[in-house]
Amino acid sequence: MSSTAAIMTVTKMLESLPESVQERVVEHLREYLADLQDELKWDSLFEQTQSQLVTAARRAKQDIVQGCAQPMDDERL
Repeated sequence: MSSTAAIMTVTKMLESLPESVQERVVEHLREYLADLQDELKWDSLFEQTQSQLVTAARRAKQDIVQGCAQPMDDERL
C-alpha cells in the first residue's frame, strides 16, 4: 500500500467517526507525530556524534588503565 493510499484510508476512517471523536483522534495523531519527530531528531543527532562518543569512551578507558581517572564525585555534578 502506498503512503497516499494509506493516508486516504485513514482519512476515510476518520470521516466515518463523529466529529467530536475525529477531534480527539487528530489531537492524538498530532502528539504521536510530534513524538516521532523528536525521536528522528534524537537519532540524527546521535548518529552525527557517535564517532565522538566512541573516541571519548576509548580515551576514558585508556585513562582508567593508566591510572589517570578519578572516581566521579556526584556532589560536583
